[in-house]
Amino acid sequence: MVTNPWPDERAITIVGLGPGNPAHLTREAWDLFSHVQEVHLRTTRHPTVGSLPSHLVLHSFDYLYESAADFASVYIQIAEEILSLGRRAGGVVYAVPGHPLIGETSVQHILQLARQEGTAVHLVHGLSFVEPVLSQLGLDGLEGLQLADATDLASRQHPPLDPDRPALVGQLYSQRLAGDVKLTLMNAYPDEHSVRIIQAAGMPDAAVQSVPLYELDRQGVIADHLTTLYVPPLGHAAGLPSLQQTVAQLRAPGGCPWDQEQTHETLRPHLLEECYEVMEALDAGEPAELCEELGDLLMQIAMHVQIATEHGEFHFADVIGQIDAKLRRRHPHVFGDAKVRDTSDVLRNWDAIKREEAHGRAGDSQVPESLLAKVPATLPALARAQALSVRAARAGFEWPDLVGVLDKLAEEVGELAEARDHDAAEAELGDVLFTVVNVARWLGLEAETALRGACTRFAARYAHMERQARQRGVNLADLPMAEQEALWQCAKEGS
Repeated sequence: MVTNPWPDERAITIVGLGPGNPAHLTREAWDLFSHVQEVHLRTTRHPTVGSLPSHLVLHSFDYLYESAADFASVYIQIAEEILSLGRRAGGVVYAVPGHPLIGETSVQHILQLARQEGTAVHLVHGLSFVEPVLSQLGLDGLEGLQLADATDLASRQHPPLDPDRPALVGQLYSQRLAGDVKLTLMNAYPDEHSVRIIQAAGMPDAAVQSVPLYELDRQGVIADHLTTLYVPPLGHAAGLPSLQQTVAQLRAPGGCPWDQEQTHETLRPHLLEECYEVMEALDAGEPAELCEELGDLLMQIAMHVQIATEHGEFHFADVIGQIDAKLRRRHPHVFGDAKVRDTSDVLRNWDAIKREEAHGRAGDSQVPESLLAKVPATLPALARAQALSVRAARAGFEWPDLVGVLDKLAEEVGELAEARDHDAAEAELGDVLFTVVNVARWLGLEAETALRGACTRFAARYAHMERQARQRGVNLADLPMAEQEALWQCAKEGS
């Protein structure tokens, strides 16, 4: 039976044992331990446990870690057991490492269940691992410090961290976990980024080791229940908040006159130009160039968002939140229970979800939006044609095979040859081009990309012809067509 110092008020008392050094146990915690007879520990693997008052009867949940399939089920079992013990006349005292509200999942489960039952809970604060780690590193915790749990970080593909701010990763309890954390961090930080491993912070034998990020899980690096990882900020602006601040400052009083004058309308040509420059970088296959051009495009997006923010229309969080929700909603096979066999199933689901969204926006009393209405009219004509044909084909408006498309192309070419006036020729030429786009789609090609490639090849071959003509001391245009054709064939062979 537990003798609770506050039997009329608190059925469950949760105590923080501090980061490890018994000297860091709070006075309130020591007074509590001095008055009760028994304590339930999440784990005995904590240095402070050996220094608790000798009269205490200690119970541990360590046995659950040995039999459970995962930590999540362990913490749920602990919470349910603590709730059951809390119904006793004297209640229960539950002790956890550090502070009860930092990195203690079982405590969160207990608080949730206690609220549902109306059970009283008292928290006895404990020093967390954060304070001694800050002391060990000489850091100010208010200078943008971020906290992350190693297990949560390891489960992600991308770290939920701003690389412009320092971060502490707690509970790095094994080398295997360190390896998973490393892979996640390397999606946002350079492989060579120097990180620090803090062992037993606040203890007499505390130690700090600096290693490149890629060596985080190497042999000899200590990783146990008293290990914390410090990830310093990058030495340059790299997070979205930094870009937002830069753009906001450009448009603020005292900023740049040109940026201050811009509107959504004046930025339109610049946005389009940056999109085309990204396409050129993709065609060039140069990662460094692509990186730069994507940055220029992102700057355009940041400018539009900043203008909207100033007008009270929306914020960057709205932009990111909407696209994130849309991606999750349209990928139920990843973020839900839907099953797919292949890409065709994915695309069919995607179109069905989009139709449902359009119906929801239109309302039951209005005509649903056309399947093709969302294809922007401002797209380059070939790209728009392909987008239209793809959506129509996914809805079932499709030729049975490639032969049928080629037959249709021959038919359209014949109609073009028979056109009798300008308007008819223009219409028939459009039909020919649209059918060519369908040929590209059947071949798994992007018509816009294919034509850009043809333009690039043509320009390079024509320049080659010009050079050859200059070497002969003549202008290309003055050469007979037969000689120009010979130069063209030569250029083709050399490209």
